[in-house]
Amino acid sequence: MSHQERPSRVPTEEDTRGAAAEFYRANGVPQLVERALNELFFHEPRDVNGYLSLSSAAISSHFGPMVTSLERKIMSQERANHMMTATQWINGPLINMLKGQNPCDQSDVDLILSNFFMARFLEEKDVWNKENEESRSPSEPGELFSSPRSAEAKDNKIVKKGKKSNTSEKPFCPTESPEPVLRGSCAIGSVSLAVAQTAAKIQGLPLYKYIAALKNRKAPAKFPIPVSLVTLLSCGKTSPGKLSLLEEVILIPKAGQRVKQIITMALGIQKEMMRIMSTSTKAGATQAMLCDSGALAVTYERPEQPLDLITEACSNSGLALGTDIHLALNCAAPELMDCSKGKYEVSTGVLKSPDELVDMYRTLIIKYPAVVALIDPFRREDIDQWEKLSNMIGDSCSLLSDLTCKLKAPPLSGVRGHILKHVNETTVSDLISITSEHQGSVLMGVARSEPCSDDSLSDIAVGLGLGYVKLGGLSGAERMTKYNRLISIEEELAKQGILLSQEKHPPPLFSDTPQEKSTTAQSTV
Repeated sequence: MSHQERPSRVPTEEDTRGAAAEFYRANGVPQLVERALNELFFHEPRDVNGYLSLSSAAISSHFGPMVTSLERKIMSQERANHMMTATQWINGPLINMLKGQNPCDQSDVDLILSNFFMARFLEEKDVWNKENEESRSPSEPGELFSSPRSAEAKDNKIVKKGKKSNTSEKPFCPTESPEPVLRGSCAIGSVSLAVAQTAAKIQGLPLYKYIAALKNRKAPAKFPIPVSLVTLLSCGKTSPGKLSLLEEVILIPKAGQRVKQIITMALGIQKEMMRIMSTSTKAGATQAMLCDSGALAVTYERPEQPLDLITEACSNSGLALGTDIHLALNCAAPELMDCSKGKYEVSTGVLKSPDELVDMYRTLIIKYPAVVALIDPFRREDIDQWEKLSNMIGDSCSLLSDLTCKLKAPPLSGVRGHILKHVNETTVSDLISITSEHQGSVLMGVARSEPCSDDSLSDIAVGLGLGYVKLGGLSGAERMTKYNRLISIEEELAKQGILLSQEKHPPPLFSDTPQEKSTTAQSTV
């Protein structure tokens, strides 16, 4: 060693601990370990050490090429900024505005919250528009910022622009810019829910009975439990494989089963899928991991592969796919549009035009008649394709759209149901109003930024009288807390003799006999 070289300082145990803690925190290791332990509890494997090793291998690539450390840091900082602003709103103006308000007057409280939010939104809108005006060249269009839940003016401009085209082919309709989320807006939904929880305690009622009384003027004599839809697989953009089209493959159990039965059945299917993937011999064992939705994320290239896996797992488990179990596909297509090409990138390097995507969906539904629902198969702008696909598949499959951020948008032709999430500025009064307006056609779903990160979503779904609720996969404390709350409510209603069975009267969102109707659809296509 030359005299210029210096031996590096040997890191102390304290240094190592600090570096390790930062590494684990940055890579989300505590959350991944929690998921593995949750899976261990519900699967109850005989070989605990072997199971943990398998879980470790399955989740080791979770933060691989999908999310960079810089992206994680940016997202984490953005969440922190949102929460800080929300806290400032709650501890400042909202406390003063709600002081003296009766928590049992939900509509009055929610009106105050909504008016506060709109005032903040308009203030921020002026700032954003001014900044855009200063940075925009004279040839660029005017206002870039649209008011929340309103896109009618922009749609009209697009239609007029299309009429001026001299080409025979219909011009590509640009994707509407995503509506900006006002920093701190989650305070509105959170405070509204907290007020409802407080009022329920004052009246000595569980939250679901209180919400039911708000919606129906009085609590109903009997309560149905929403059918639990369980996410089995994820093949979306954040999954390790090339396939991006299927954000979620969702289990739809037969109506009339208890929540515990549904969870047990779904866990059995999931366990069998993991066995099949780990013993695959064609191209080696299929890579799998647990994603944010609490489901298995798999390495696939074609949409048929996850459906074949579920078909095999159900067959091996003695479950009749298409009779005992049906499937829904959350396509999340709006996230896949490549606007520069006017096509959807359904998998890496594979682009489909809106019409080509119609044909792909039709083929999948014919080949897999157990698929009875497609969620967001297109962007809202592809109006013709929504209607075309609906006409092709008939009653064999329901098209569902997310209306959370598009409450004032015109209805889409062919849509038979809607996904609703409790996010950001959505108040309890908003939820009641939306589900009353779309009676019998709303499915409550979870969201990453929902105000009710505890078990309140289950109470909301029951109180609103919804037919279906989508709580995600069977991994992670937040999701299992919601499932457990749904089980508790069901047991409580059964004990009181006011549980309404849905076996004879299933919710109307999906077809009762999808397999027979699929045959009809196939013959007419």
